[in-house]
Amino acid sequence: MSPARITTLVNLELRQRLRNVAWYVLLGIFAVLLLGMTVLSLAVFGDLQQSGSWMYSIIVYFVLLLALLVSPTLSGNAINGDRDAATLAPIQVTLATTAEIVAAKFVAAWITGLAFLIVAAPFLIFAGVVGAVAPVQVLVSLLVLLVEVGVVAAIGVGFSGILARPLFSVAASYLTIAALTVGTGIAFGLGGAAVTAEVTNISRYPVYEELAPNEELDVNNFTCGPWETYTYEVPRYDLVWGVLAANPFAVLTDATPVSFGEYGQPDDFFAGAKLLLRQSQITPDMGEQRYDGCADPNGMNYVEGPTPDDVVASTAPSWFVGLALQLVLAGGLLVGAWARTKTPAKRLPPGTRVA
Repeated sequence: MSPARITTLVNLELRQRLRNVAWYVLLGIFAVLLLGMTVLSLAVFGDLQQSGSWMYSIIVYFVLLLALLVSPTLSGNAINGDRDAATLAPIQVTLATTAEIVAAKFVAAWITGLAFLIVAAPFLIFAGVVGAVAPVQVLVSLLVLLVEVGVVAAIGVGFSGILARPLFSVAASYLTIAALTVGTGIAFGLGGAAVTAEVTNISRYPVYEELAPNEELDVNNFTCGPWETYTYEVPRYDLVWGVLAANPFAVLTDATPVSFGEYGQPDDFFAGAKLLLRQSQITPDMGEQRYDGCADPNGMNYVEGPTPDDVVASTAPSWFVGLALQLVLAGGLLVGAWARTKTPAKRLPPGTRVA
C-alpha cells in the first residue's frame, strides 16, 4: 500500500465531510452539552479541586458515549454510499488499490470520530489541571479512548463495504455497537441472576431485659435468643463477569489506573466503576453461614472485609482481552469490506456500479 495514495484519499474524504454544515452543528451541540455538564459538576461538587477529577472521568465517558452513538452514522455508509452516488467507481480506476481505498475510508472515519475528542480537549484540560489528575491516568484513558473510536469507525466502514445498502450497513453497525455495550450488560445481569447459589444463615442474638429509669445497660447481662435460620439465593456474577470484557466502557474502566481515598472512597468515576467491575469477579459467601451474637455482645470481633485497593489487586484485569476481541472483530469486518469491494468482482448485488 502507498502512504501517499492513502493520504490523498483521506484528504478527499475529509474535504467532503467538511462541506457538510450539519457536521459543524453536531460539534457545536456536543460542545454545549460538555459545557452544561461541566457547570453541573461544579454545582454538585462545589470545590473545584475535588470536582476536577470527577469532571475529567465523566467527560471521558461522555466522549466515548457520543462517539459510539454518532460514529456509525458517519462511517456506516463510507463505501456503499459512494457506490450509490457513483463516486466510488472513478476512484477504483485510478492507481489506488482496494486495500488503500478501504484503509483511507477507515482512517477518515477515525479522524472524524476524533473530532469530538478535539472539541472536548479544553474541558478535559480544565478538569485535569484543576483536579490534579495523575498524568498516567490521563495518558491511559485517552489512549484507550483513541483506540475505541477507531474500533467503532472500523465496524462502520466494514459493514459499509460488506452490505450493499447504506441503511442496512448503518443499522448493522448500530446493532453491533449495541451488542457490545447494552447487550453485554444485559447478558451479565441476566446471567448472574439465572445462575444462583443457596446460602443458609443461622444466627442468634443477645436479649436484654427492659431497663428501669436511669439504669445503665450491662452488655454482659443478657439471655441468648433462639437460633434462627433462613435461606436465600445469591447471584453468581463471578461466573459470568467475562461477558463484560468486550464492553467498550468496561475496557476503558479496567485499563485506566485508579486511586482511592483514605477511607476507601473512590477519587473519581473511574475508581468507582472499576471497583464494581472487579467486585463481580469475587465469589460470594455460599453454603451455611453461622453467627453467634451471644459470643460477641460488644460487637468488637467483626472481620473487616477487603479494602478497595485489595479488591483491585486481587482480581484479574480483562481489558486487554476485550480490546483484542474488538480488534479481531473490527479487522475481520475490514477484511470483509476489502473482499466485497475489490475489482474485478465475481458477484454483485443488482444496480451496483463498479469500474
